[in-house]
Amino acid sequence: MHIGGYLVTKWSRSLFALSAVLAVSALLACQSDQDMPSDIGAQAVAEMKGADGSSMGTVTLTQGPNGVLVAADVTGLSEGGHGFHIHAVGSCAPDFSAAGGHYMPGGEGHGFMHAGGSHSGDMPNIYAGSDGHARADVFVDAVSFSVDADDTLFDDDGSAIIIHAQPDTYGESPGAGDRVACGIITRR
Repeated sequence: MHIGGYLVTKWSRSLFALSAVLAVSALLACQSDQDMPSDIGAQAVAEMKGADGSSMGTVTLTQGPNGVLVAADVTGLSEGGHGFHIHAVGSCAPDFSAAGGHYMPGGEGHGFMHAGGSHSGDMPNIYAGSDGHARADVFVDAVSFSVDADDTLFDDDGSAIIIHAQPDTYGESPGAGDRVACGIITRR
């Protein structure tokens, strides 16, 4: 077979395929094991509670090689959008205010639309159906389970998941309203 004036044989196609495999392997090898979190696959959970202490479901977090997968399965919400964030303190008492502000170890600005970047704990809104059930998967690349990392969820005061009454604006002012559910992130 001729391509661009070159004779391409089965041998040269095999050599090309082998070269491609070696190039990909070399690229992957450039990312050393010390760049990867040591606890890939580790899980944590936030048992979500309402203001009255009622169970509202769970948020499961799984450490990946480049961030954390956050999977929400919650009930008891009003229909529509709700702000959904990682908060800076692992406490929900007494009225969820103990969870502090959004998790932001780097001091970024709030919201995906903020010119300076968003908080590490900013996540997309979740949406509940008419039955009050919301299910969402979100990947957050700015947090980690690694206790010695700057972006760890497991620092001295821990972290929490908060769900708000209204959707987040994604702008500098969250506008998401009251905190309607809270769960402390704990390792499984």
